[in-house]
Amino acid sequence: MSIEIRSASTAEDCRIIEQLQRQVWGEGSGEVPFHLLLTVAKEGGVVLLALDQNRPVGFAFGFPALTKDGRLKIASHQAGVLPELHDQGLGYQIKLAQREATLALGIKLMTWTFDPLQGRNARFNFRKLGAVSNRYTPNLYGEMTDEINQGLPSDRFTAAWWLDSPHVLRRLSGEDVEPNGVALGWPVLNPAVPQPDGLFIPPDDVNLPHGPRCLVEIPADLAALKAKNAEAALTWRLQTRHIFQTAFEHGYTATDLLRHKGRNYYLLQKDWKKIV
Repeated sequence: MSIEIRSASTAEDCRIIEQLQRQVWGEGSGEVPFHLLLTVAKEGGVVLLALDQNRPVGFAFGFPALTKDGRLKIASHQAGVLPELHDQGLGYQIKLAQREATLALGIKLMTWTFDPLQGRNARFNFRKLGAVSNRYTPNLYGEMTDEINQGLPSDRFTAAWWLDSPHVLRRLSGEDVEPNGVALGWPVLNPAVPQPDGLFIPPDDVNLPHGPRCLVEIPADLAALKAKNAEAALTWRLQTRHIFQTAFEHGYTATDLLRHKGRNYYLLQKDWKKIV
């Protein structure tokens, strides 16, 4: 691929992004209309279009917003690439272009929401980019009917990407070696139970966050779990909702998504801002 990522500044660019949304998430996904994309692009937002030899292959869209304490940020509402181009590094290139465009505006924080049970996305956001989260919103969008989200409450993490922080710079440089939290003995609050069919289901009982570091397990493959055992997927949702809400209320931050023997674990750290 020969990728060009540029600002989308015309109605035609924004019509292309509107169509890309349908290609990425399917019809009925509630795509952002081109005229709103164009307005955001004209009024100080970050709207990017990725092209491979003039073929549209990805995009990102974010707008200026304020944190609760009045800090200016870019709220990244959507970023996506064509499904056939997954795992080729294009999403990473788009996020880096978003970061550069945001820093060029003098803004040092970007936020976005994502499903905390989508391990692949979490791994990208936390381990690859260096985003963190201490905000959990249950059923943010209500019932969703697109292929990816249907069947579960639309719970979301809010990811905070501190664009020029030492933590992010370490992650982007690849210098931050992934710890083996399980081997280090960090407590797993909800160790999954293996089943004869190869699936892992949530345990009957869970522990609440304790100590400076602890781990929260999530499904290895949420889509496969939903297809085979929708009841277990809902249990994962409700159980981890309780854990994360409790953790964030008590000063923990989710700072990483670790993998161990094919299983996914969030790393929660107590008083994270005080130790970085």
